[in-house]
Amino acid sequence: MAVRPVLRMGDPRLLQVSAPVSAFGTPELRALVQDMQDTMAAMNGAGIAAPQIGVQLQVVIFGVGANPRYPDADQVPYTVLCNPAITPLDAQEEEGWEGCLSVPGMRGIVPRHANVRYTGCDLDGNPIDRTVSGFHARVVQHECDHLWGILYPMRIRDMSRFGFTEELFPGQNIPDD
Repeated sequence: MAVRPVLRMGDPRLLQVSAPVSAFGTPELRALVQDMQDTMAAMNGAGIAAPQIGVQLQVVIFGVGANPRYPDADQVPYTVLCNPAITPLDAQEEEGWEGCLSVPGMRGIVPRHANVRYTGCDLDGNPIDRTVSGFHARVVQHECDHLWGILYPMRIRDMSRFGFTEELFPGQNIPDD
């Protein structure tokens, strides 16, 4: 379909809470997901949320196979997730570097729940219920945060571990977001 412009941090639409999807399997929802896929692929993203392309619906897509932005990451199955809920399974957190298509050229250390259960529906309204950990848990939490108006810099606890990629990793070839 189309690669859409990605909203950047500072755009007030990224701070809004998105509405739940009420109609599944529609041509409009399929077109939205296709635009999200095209945009994510064009930017080598691990995921993208509908609000990042200016659509205030609770839809995220994510998946990581071989990705130059995440060369050491575990694979995450491609998923279309609508109306998600995330439940931490314990108090364990892990810190890790994150970037975001809406915060280009920057990285930060973000604490995330290490083990979560997420539920929701796929594109056709079929239920999804997964228990995940590690990078998969990090990706789903990051993407779902967009649906609730949260960008990863809002979760950073130590701002000395947030900055421009080329300053944090001098001489390393880390692709931009």
